[in-house]
Amino acid sequence: MEYDQLAQRVRAFRKLKGYTQQELAERLGVSVAVLGSLERGTRKPDPKLLDRISNTLGISYEELTADGSRQ
Repeated sequence: MEYDQLAQRVRAFRKLKGYTQQELAERLGVSVAVLGSLERGTRKPDPKLLDRISNTLGISYEELTADGSRQ
């Protein structure tokens, strides 16, 4: 999966669930800079972080990544 496609999905699901970047970053235990770079597609996503994001947003890993691949 392209990082920019994943970035768009992370941002879209975050907004759909009503989280700001600050709120989601706090729930994930990461900085806003880390989440922001992931949402911009400039950071290689860590599968463990993607697991935490999907769990926090209440969606499956496959929904988040669209293809289920573990980067």
